[in-house]
Amino acid sequence: MDQPLIQFKDVHKHFGDKRVLDGINLSIYAGQITSIIGKSGVGKSVLLKHMIGLIRQDSGDILFNGKPLVALRKKEREALKKKFSYMFQGNALFDSMTVFENVSLPLKEKSSLRREEIGHRVQQKMEQLDLHAIDDDYPSQLSGGMKKRVALARALVTDPEIVLFDEPTTGLDPIRKSVVHGMIADYQKRFGFTGVIVSHEIPDIFYISQRIAMLEDGRILFEGTPEEIQHTEDPVIRQFITGLESQRDELTGLASQQAGDRKFREEMMRLQSHQIVFSMVLLTVQNIDQINETLGRKAGQTALKNFALQLQRHIRITDTCSRYGLNKILLVLSNTTREQARAFCAKLGREIKGETIMAFLPGPDVCFTVGAGIVEVQRGSTIENILTAAEADQEKMYEFRVCS
Repeated sequence: MDQPLIQFKDVHKHFGDKRVLDGINLSIYAGQITSIIGKSGVGKSVLLKHMIGLIRQDSGDILFNGKPLVALRKKEREALKKKFSYMFQGNALFDSMTVFENVSLPLKEKSSLRREEIGHRVQQKMEQLDLHAIDDDYPSQLSGGMKKRVALARALVTDPEIVLFDEPTTGLDPIRKSVVHGMIADYQKRFGFTGVIVSHEIPDIFYISQRIAMLEDGRILFEGTPEEIQHTEDPVIRQFITGLESQRDELTGLASQQAGDRKFREEMMRLQSHQIVFSMVLLTVQNIDQINETLGRKAGQTALKNFALQLQRHIRITDTCSRYGLNKILLVLSNTTREQARAFCAKLGREIKGETIMAFLPGPDVCFTVGAGIVEVQRGSTIENILTAAEADQEKMYEFRVCS
């Protein structure tokens, strides 16, 4: 792997007699989203503040592109700080400023843009976060969730190279949480910034992260991919993850990814022991970006939620339907061949009506296009292999369009 953009080497930090960081070793790679998880009070926010230089370590090294931060000259440190943007856990909005003034503040401090260009950029970011008609409002007039989105708009308005997010979805409802996660993922793909997120939103945070680090007792207990942490056998990590995961996905009401994995294992045992066939269907909302751009992200997530509700009405009690990503749903169909699964998808396409999913949306006629990757499971298959096969078979996927 390439040299880390940011690297912690044996970093220690105490506050009085309290040990917060006790030999942290962590690598953050450019162009990726790394999420830091862990129990409340273990020092996740302290870790973020070390990255941006708000807190100085007691010992150990923090490197940027291989160079210790303490070795940077004043001009180098100032230039580095301009690459960062930080979304504080408490929002840190100024009560004496309007929403517009709060969001525009980083542009006024870090750029020489003209007033008109600043106004254009601020309005663009606010629209993308569904922040309408509140330019002249003050933070005290906003709900907690609205304050969070204003803080997110301010963090993104400078198009930074590195963005640190401290619990970005705290206080938001399920649709808004999914909107914010989707925005972070979309911006990261579009602009390639490096993102570091402190979050407890499991499993949702796994959908948008390339790497996960778990902080426990002042040390990094785990560092790796979302897939690796979800399949770890470490009892401390397993207990933490399962303790935060609910049996149902918060946005869609579908079974959790863990429940889908369990159902797969159960069906695989039936296949291997009794030759009872089963199939899996990966449903992907293929035009979610178009819906987001045309009607707004809230509309896209609401349509996904409504689609999931309709889907649950069409599956059998023996089947399991779970959310498997920002725009993906995985079906495990018991005692079902590939052809039967294809027939199920065809029926689904005929019976789900656009009025129940899209008619509530204002504006132009926009379709909700879903692809279905169908795999009849073979003995010895892993769920990773099946998902890969479903993704790779997209040219042959059965497609159906749901339009109002």
